[in-house]
Amino acid sequence: MNGIIAAISTPPGKGGVALIRISGEGTAELLDRVFRPRSGRPMSSYPPRHAVWGDIIEGERPIDDGIATFFSAPASYTGEDMAEITCHGGALISAKVLGAVYAAGATPAEAGEFTRRAFLSGKLTLTDAESVSLLLEAKTDAQLAVSACAAREKMRERTGHISEMLLSLLSSLYVSIDYPDEDLGELTSDQILAILEQAKAETEALAATYRAGHAVAEGIPAVLCGRPNVGKSSVYNCLAGDDVAIVTDTAGTTRDVLERTVSVEGVTLRLMDTAGLRKTDEQVEQIGIDRARAAMDKAELILAVFDGSAPLGEEDLAWLEELKPRKHQTLAIVNKSDRETAVDVERLKDAARAVCFCTAKEGDVSSLRRSIASLYLDEGFVPGESATVISARQKASLDRALTHMEAATLAFCSGLAQDAASTDIEMALSALGELDGRQVSEAIVGEIFSRFCVGK
Repeated sequence: MNGIIAAISTPPGKGGVALIRISGEGTAELLDRVFRPRSGRPMSSYPPRHAVWGDIIEGERPIDDGIATFFSAPASYTGEDMAEITCHGGALISAKVLGAVYAAGATPAEAGEFTRRAFLSGKLTLTDAESVSLLLEAKTDAQLAVSACAAREKMRERTGHISEMLLSLLSSLYVSIDYPDEDLGELTSDQILAILEQAKAETEALAATYRAGHAVAEGIPAVLCGRPNVGKSSVYNCLAGDDVAIVTDTAGTTRDVLERTVSVEGVTLRLMDTAGLRKTDEQVEQIGIDRARAAMDKAELILAVFDGSAPLGEEDLAWLEELKPRKHQTLAIVNKSDRETAVDVERLKDAARAVCFCTAKEGDVSSLRRSIASLYLDEGFVPGESATVISARQKASLDRALTHMEAATLAFCSGLAQDAASTDIEMALSALGELDGRQVSEAIVGEIFSRFCVGK
């Protein structure tokens, strides 16, 4: 964390104000070189966290007026000395102010470098950093909720409690191993097993939240598909909340894959509308059908749409045979349910995980929305109200911790030496340490922070 870094932390373009963020040892001295308070006093004479109005200068030449605030270490976002300069929000003027900061001794910040410095100085855990990344990219209210500060604190509390239980076991085991004849261990074998079982149960419960966390934070790739003219694009428009897809009575209207991120009862869907599946000699339509099948292969959820007012035809039956191997990830949608039902619902149940009914043309997809939510969210789940695992990395760390806890339990139950159990408990603690970054590799740290924008 050597050197002073700087970047514009507001979006590019014209706006009311732009904010330039600076961090690193020597920031106070740099600020005196680029900011001259109108009071005539040097900026360094003001107390930290005091917003000061003045002129932003390059050399001795004023280039804008604005407000500067200094934050002294460690009471700052990065844990280092920091400053923020607010100037007028034009693209050119903000670039000139940033250039003046560079000329005074700062270097350009890399993507996510401010948050990375916060992590390295202990201001944030790696799990916190992942939540901040999600917060910046959030497209739904549910994503905001699971990445908010309160949700991050709940996660720290849950993982911290599990770690404390394992540490208490280790301390007792170490005493017993070091002084085998003194009977100094604080815990009996039954107590050790009981604590291990409790730690396992709490870890399993936390890992199980990834089903909902993945659905909210990372999003579910979902594909609407079926034969032409069953109402796929109408369903797509209803879920998207907008007339995104063209809807006509002409078969084959949709030629390419349309994609939009939508929130369905808290579940984030990366939703795709695709060309109708049928045999065709038309080259462009066939390309669309090929792309539809490719999208299905990559999807985690297939929303198979059927015309409820018509019996299953030859194309429908062939399509159902394709769905059967994918049953665990398929939801059958019976559209046009305001008409008399002619489709064989039992055949649909045999090929899909669940069946729901809707009338997309009238905007009625409430049953579909509830069905999607039930696949991923437990009843009563409210984003942000409890600790939630939001990334595959976090889930993998918990799974490794569980594996070592189970091995430690087996060692105790099999009468193996306590050294064997203590080794597995140490490994479980190490896996839990990966959640906050204490035991994580530099490659993983770099990959996480590469997702951030410059200036955060």
